Amino acid sequence: MKTLYLQAGEGDISPYVIFSGDPQRVNMIAEFLSDAKKIAFNREFNTVTGFYRGVPVTVSSTGIGAPSAAIALEEMYECGMKVAVRLGTIMGLKDDLLGKLLIPRGAVRGERTGETYAPPSYPAVADYGLLSVFSRVCARFSRGVDNGIIASLDGFYSRMRESRFSKERGTDILSTFADLRRLNVVGVDMESSLILTLGSLMGVKTCVVAMTTVLENLKDFLKGDERARAERDLAEIVLNGVAEYHKEACEDGRGQ
Repeated sequence: MKTLYLQAGEGDISPYVIFSGDPQRVNMIAEFLSDAKKIAFNREFNTVTGFYRGVPVTVSSTGIGAPSAAIALEEMYECGMKVAVRLGTIMGLKDDLLGKLLIPRGAVRGERTGETYAPPSYPAVADYGLLSVFSRVCARFSRGVDNGIIASLDGFYSRMRESRFSKERGTDILSTFADLRRLNVVGVDMESSLILTLGSLMGVKTCVVAMTTVLENLKDFLKGDERARAERDLAEIVLNGVAEYHKEACEDGRGQ
């Protein structure tokens, strides 16, 4: 039986699932896979399963924001997901992070979808084993990595990016970033805290690996070929991290 939105069944999905917000990015990641099979593309959910270095991997999109990310995790869990990695882009709150990786040890739960699963006091934290493997793999690429705390918020144009409407209303978008920096938060997105929270509740090993492609309020951002290279590096880092994690898990009897 296929799931409602992802249109996937248990036999379609690997225990290792990589989640990308952008459905089109799934197609780029799939280029690195062998024997890639399109599972379905329904609404914002584009799903492909293949192999990387002999390890079965599923790549699927979540769309933008925590509500649709929760649907993706629920349906992948129904299909047998054991390890979940968010591969995405993130807004950096420090100028020296542009083009670098954020692999956070935890996230501030500023989105509200997670509260439908667990109280706000429940922590959004990464699996330490995954965090260690991905941080180590990053060292092979010419990009820095930061394991600081990030935050996930619901409103892009109400809290993360000035717009015509926010200016007309007198909304102080910049105060969002000032408040987060006082908490030593290094980046902000819209999905990670939900993914980390729900993964922990499900008993799924979960981690976030995000490329800093923009700075706060889009005051600077990666452009053109530089952005494309960054996203391909991100894909290779995550895929190699999954393969390394699988190898180590098999060696100590934790293989999926």
